[in-house]
Amino acid sequence: LLASTTFAEGRGAPVKDVLVVVDLKPGVDLEEGRRAVERAVADVPTIDVQDKEEFAAAVGSQINQILVTVYGMLALSILIALIGIANTLSLSTFERTRELGLLRAIGQGRNQTRAMVRWESVVIAVFGTTLGLATGIAGAWALVTSASGAELSRFTVPAGQMAIVLGLGALAGVLAALRPAARAAKLDPLQAIASV
Repeated sequence: LLASTTFAEGRGAPVKDVLVVVDLKPGVDLEEGRRAVERAVADVPTIDVQDKEEFAAAVGSQINQILVTVYGMLALSILIALIGIANTLSLSTFERTRELGLLRAIGQGRNQTRAMVRWESVVIAVFGTTLGLATGIAGAWALVTSASGAELSRFTVPAGQMAIVLGLGALAGVLAALRPAARAAKLDPLQAIASV
C-alpha cells in the first residue's frame, strides 16, 4: 500500500482528493448540513454527497462484490484441502496397515478403527482451519488499520461466523475421512499383520 502522495509523485500526477469528510457544527441538523454541502458542490456533477450510513452502504456493496470472488476461491481451496486430507489419510492408513491389524487383533472393533481414523482427520482439519482463521484475522486487521482512517472504519471479528467456519472445518475433516476410515475398518487383521 502506498500513500496517495507517494503514488502521485512516482507517476508525476497531481494529488486529487477522492474523499472529503465534513463534520457538522453542533446544533446543525443533518439534512440542513447536507443541503448546504450539496449547494456548495452543485456545479461539479461528479461529486456524490453521502451521509455516514450511505457511505458505509456503498463501501459495503463494493466489499460484498469482492467477497463473492473470495468465497469462490475459498470453495475451491476447501475442495483441494479435502482431497489433500483424504490423500494423507489414505497414505497414513496404508503405511500403518500392520499397526491397524495389530489393533484389530487385540480387540479393536471396526467402528473403533473407523472412529480413530475419522478423529485423526478432524484434528488435522480443525488445526488447519484454526491456523487459517488466525492468519485471515491478522491480515484483515492489517488491511483495515492501514487502508482508511479510524473515523470511517473499525475492525471487528464476527465470532459467530468464525465458529461456523470452525464447525465446517471439522465437518470437512469427517467428510475427508469417509473413504480412508472405511478402508481401515475393512482390513483383515491377519493379512494386515502379515504385510510388511
